[in-house]
Amino acid sequence: MNSAPAHRITLLTQGDCALCDHAKQVLGKVAADHALTVTEIDLGSEAGQRLALDAGVLFAPGVLLDGEPFSYGRLSERRLRRALTTTPQSSAST
Repeated sequence: MNSAPAHRITLLTQGDCALCDHAKQVLGKVAADHALTVTEIDLGSEAGQRLALDAGVLFAPGVLLDGEPFSYGRLSERRLRRALTTTPQSSAST
């Protein structure tokens, strides 16, 4: 069993968003292979608008990986998997 800390994913979404639904499916598939903690925040909320502005998210879905801007729009499963493989987790040993 992998006891490494989970990568934190923040997903900025909005209602009636097909790309948001796609991002949720991608995150579900990737979570089967990588430790992820996913937090979903509505872009219409005050917190969502603030995060989107800070991260430069132009439209939903916005994805932050470990607090850093990763993508917006259609989420690429391949790109996310690559980033999770090459990005050290917060408590990774050196």
